Amino acid sequence: MGHTNVNLAALIGSRICHDLISPIGAINNGLELLGMSGGTPGPEIDLIQESVGNASARIRFFRIAFGAAGEQMMGRAEVISILDDLMEASRLDVAWGPMDAQPRASVRMSFLALQCLENAMPYGGRIEISQHEGSWLLHGRADKLNIDQPLWDILATREPPKDLRPAQVQFALLPLIAGDDGRRVVTEINDDEVKLRF
Repeated sequence: MGHTNVNLAALIGSRICHDLISPIGAINNGLELLGMSGGTPGPEIDLIQESVGNASARIRFFRIAFGAAGEQMMGRAEVISILDDLMEASRLDVAWGPMDAQPRASVRMSFLALQCLENAMPYGGRIEISQHEGSWLLHGRADKLNIDQPLWDILATREPPKDLRPAQVQFALLPLIAGDDGRRVVTEINDDEVKLRF
């Protein structure tokens, strides 16, 4: 996938997320109006609210991870809000380290890297995201990891297999975007830790 194709895919991702966030927001507003009408909310309303919240969190995350990055900066509060909402029902605990605003392109790469670590930690654990002098580190710790080595090899080779599944696209996209930014993705894996640097 060339640079032009990556940019086109990012624009498609941005368009999809942009178009979906409005109807999901409208559903959430409708639920709030139902709540204010004085009726007693039942389990079905709770389920809808939970599902809408989950969908909204995922779209906000995907908009950064798979959308066009642009030149804008993202503040710490916005990033933490997205991660907190995304991980609310997850077994993973994610800690965002940078205190100051970061370029959206860097946040995008860190979100894709987070998805790679999430793939390796299906039983839960803790992921710490830090940045020092332009270099990023995602450090995951878990009692049990599930490493699909051919996927992790893509980060170094930048050559995804033909049978790559949609849920694994982050492994193919991250090294391409990092390469466009003049970065290389480096990983270190042992029994209970996985580190990803770019």
